Amino acid sequence: MVAMIAEIGHFSLVLLLLASMVQVAVPGIGMARSWSGWMKVAPPLSIVMLVLTVVSFAALTASFLRSDFSLALVVANSHSAKPLLYRFSGVWGNHEGSMLLWVLILTLFGALVGWRGRLLPPGLHVRALCVQAAITLAFTAYILFASNPFSRLEYPPFDGQDLNPLLQDPGLALHPPLLYLGYVGLSVSYSFAIAALLEGRVDAAWARWVRPWTLASWMFLTLGIAVGSWWAYYELGWGGWWFWDPVENASFMPWLAATALLHSASVVEKRECLMSWTVLLAILGFTLSLVGTFLVRSGIITSVHAFASDPTRGAFILAILAVFAGGGFLLYAIRSGSLVPSGAFSIVSRETALVSNNLLLVVAMFVVFIGTFWPLFMEMFYDRSVSVGPPFFNIAFTPFVTILVALLPFGAIMTWKRASLAGTARRLWLALAISIASGSISWAVQTGDGLLAPLGLTLASWLVLGAVADLWHRAGSLRGGTKAFGRRLLMLNGADWGRCIAHAGLGISVAGMTVVTAWEVEDIRVAVPGDSFNVGSYHFEFVEVGTRRGPNYSALYGEFDITADERRLTRLRPERRHYEVAGSQTTEAAIDMGLFRDIYMVIGEIHEGGGMTVKTYVKPLVNWIWLGAVMMALGGVASLLDRRYRVARLAPKRLASASGVQA
Repeated sequence: MVAMIAEIGHFSLVLLLLASMVQVAVPGIGMARSWSGWMKVAPPLSIVMLVLTVVSFAALTASFLRSDFSLALVVANSHSAKPLLYRFSGVWGNHEGSMLLWVLILTLFGALVGWRGRLLPPGLHVRALCVQAAITLAFTAYILFASNPFSRLEYPPFDGQDLNPLLQDPGLALHPPLLYLGYVGLSVSYSFAIAALLEGRVDAAWARWVRPWTLASWMFLTLGIAVGSWWAYYELGWGGWWFWDPVENASFMPWLAATALLHSASVVEKRECLMSWTVLLAILGFTLSLVGTFLVRSGIITSVHAFASDPTRGAFILAILAVFAGGGFLLYAIRSGSLVPSGAFSIVSRETALVSNNLLLVVAMFVVFIGTFWPLFMEMFYDRSVSVGPPFFNIAFTPFVTILVALLPFGAIMTWKRASLAGTARRLWLALAISIASGSISWAVQTGDGLLAPLGLTLASWLVLGAVADLWHRAGSLRGGTKAFGRRLLMLNGADWGRCIAHAGLGISVAGMTVVTAWEVEDIRVAVPGDSFNVGSYHFEFVEVGTRRGPNYSALYGEFDITADERRLTRLRPERRHYEVAGSQTTEAAIDMGLFRDIYMVIGEIHEGGGMTVKTYVKPLVNWIWLGAVMMALGGVASLLDRRYRVARLAPKRLASASGVQA
């Protein structure tokens, strides 16, 4: 019976490949011949594809949970002594399983488009589903022919080789699924963009359909990147939250493109401008998702995040990238001339502010792209090994983001088509004054630590207070009294609330990033039990060294008491774990987390004489980085709840006239 489960999963993948072919061919022929019956195959078939993928993924999950060591994938990534949670998350903690998760999410989005898109113009709906099915076809073929998770072993071993110890963490249960929901979600924006190019029409209704999908993808990408950063912070024992690792950049570039696409689509929706640019961003966003997939799985980089190093798999993914990215950009070059804007706007307007926003985001994205690929380019064409690290990114990337953040509150509060600089300034002068004051106070209280923290706090306050001013203005201030103001505030649409929450969340993250970078306190020493030392305003006492057993590892720990102002705060126990099956060690940081600071401790090996290396950090506002990211995602949720994205405004007559098909 256990063996049959794996065979069912494999057979479901084969059926999914066939269903994808049918989904591409039959509705596509129906579109070409105007056969409505053939076109109607697309929505229900998208549901069938999802069911087949769910069956296959469930079969692989059952194989991991049951420790079916007849599967090569289970042997390589599991062990019978491994806790149940990590047997479950281990399903996607490897190359083959993660690609099956990718396809599961891909078919999920396809089914949602099939279900939710029934009020779309039939031509746009069917073409988008055909493109989505083509992507599914490509990745299903890749799994079956290059990365089959159901490959069998002729002689199954008694037990497995265990999962990479760095992945035996709850973060694995959250980070990849969230990240893939963002990555793969951009395929829907891509599919709608290709469908629009084929139809030769982009309008406000198109933008109103594309924007929620992009928003959902952006929201999941935001959470996925934040969870990955938090996971690396507490798991790797390095104390940092971002290292400009190539795979970190691979997720950050689509996020920047999706952010630009969100703002650009709002211009199309409101004013029917920037149509060609918005379609280009939709193609670019998914292209960068494919680029990220190639980076992680081709073996051209070495990273703690990389899944595979098989050049054959890399070549297969490169072919997929060439087809969908190259085909998309080629179609754009041929058909974008038909997308003629109908709206005009003044140089001082929200449209202009959003254009500036887009330019800064895209330039920042290309800075990250160049920094990520330059070492690969130099090695490939000049056989030279070069390193592009945080100093380059910090210098080249930061100015564009600083300008973007400075302009953001102005653009958010400006009116469409034509705005007044004087009127905008009147609404924001108090927020600007308080922001400058907060930066000045931080400059006065710090002790010669440079401009980073004061500038960061000024910009962070400016974003948060600018969002508050935006809400205040849109709710009509206190006109009519506080009760009337409260009612108007609650009646604001979801998009207004979402924008303000997201912008404020960005401000919170900026505060955390700049303050922890500028004001972090670090101490590295060799200590023995009984030693005491001070780090910042905290006093540490080294209590003891001990050992303990975990479910599938042994651990060496150091125990430390922490006091402040002669008051005991907590006891921390950092560890070094040894995983016997995998034969490797991990460093487990001990963290006393707080809203305004973290105390972070890591231990090293024991030296001769009994001394132990102890690293201690005091990190002010570090948790604001991830708190701000959660706020940004909540802003996305608020925007998704906007009535415009829940109720289609396409009149039935318009749908009928747009179909142009015969029975």
